[in-house]
Amino acid sequence: MRAAVLTARDRPLDIIDDLQVESPRPGEVLVRVLHSGICHSDLTVIDAGHGLPVVLGHEAAGEIAEVGEGVAHLRAGDKVVLAPLAPCGECGACARHAGTECAQALAFVHHLRPDGTSPFSLGGDLVHRGLGVGAFAEYTVVPASGAIKVPDDTPLDVACVIGCAVQTGVGAVLNTAEVRVGSSVLVLGAGGVGQAVVQGARIAGAEHVIVSEPVEERRAHALAMGATTAIDPTSTDLREVVMDLTGGAGADYAFEAAGSGNLVQTGIELTGVGGTVVMVGAPPIEDAVTIDAAVIFMTMGKRILSSLLGGCWPARDIPRLIGFWREGQLDLGGLVSRRLDLTEINEGIRLLRETDGVRTVVDVAPAP
Repeated sequence: MRAAVLTARDRPLDIIDDLQVESPRPGEVLVRVLHSGICHSDLTVIDAGHGLPVVLGHEAAGEIAEVGEGVAHLRAGDKVVLAPLAPCGECGACARHAGTECAQALAFVHHLRPDGTSPFSLGGDLVHRGLGVGAFAEYTVVPASGAIKVPDDTPLDVACVIGCAVQTGVGAVLNTAEVRVGSSVLVLGAGGVGQAVVQGARIAGAEHVIVSEPVEERRAHALAMGATTAIDPTSTDLREVVMDLTGGAGADYAFEAAGSGNLVQTGIELTGVGGTVVMVGAPPIEDAVTIDAAVIFMTMGKRILSSLLGGCWPARDIPRLIGFWREGQLDLGGLVSRRLDLTEINEGIRLLRETDGVRTVVDVAPAP
């Protein structure tokens, strides 16, 4: 089958036509991947250059092609949105519906199944399944718990962004922070995830949704998504804006959505008493966060929370997000700036590096 494969850190992805994929094992499904968004996490893997060769792509949707033994809730032809964190359903974390704490789900960071294997190979050699999905290939094999059935009339070319950006952003607001009605929210970074945070804050009923983003196009987009204020932090004093809008109190919530330790510290500084800072983006490994005057942080009752994939339980939250979209509360199509063919994947990665647009969606498998 056709796939885009990263073989080295310092070279573009290779488009190949002879990647092999296994049949699904018990508890797994074979999915024909139709569409996949290009996410900043893919870029992180490219720049790290670990676990190669690898098929990236983890924000995806497609159709079930084959089900493994023991899978009763899915069948061939079902439309599905894929989730990078596929819970085992049996551990203590899963009993609490805390899928992002499930050891099996967290194996996604190694680009392999928990037993160290991959469904992909090339000439008999193992090829890693990137971030638990490996969606830049016409077919992939994933745990059945990570393939969530959606109604047949769901447009998968826009629903695919639920797989990562929307689960991550909206989930961080509703699940991790539990943003209160009438509160003030600061969003630091307005890429795909930041735009989803904005929409989540609007759905939660925040009074102020303040976006800090240096790219003009993304600021305009955030205002269309529901932000009440959008500023360029390179030319406007963010602290002055936040304090003015909150009567000097500081924001109730700050969401770091760009993957920057420095922006986490900005969130700490600009939240008020009882404020919550949510780390949504994935900073580089060398980034650190420093809390100046720790006793002041403590006495102000602030919190720092991390949010992996929005704390989502796929079987609960993906249908919930589809419901928000159907009700007109969640704009999925507005997150997609452009669509490219799989053969144009390196152009999409270039656009992401240059912060051009919000989300690029790749059409992976050709139309039947």
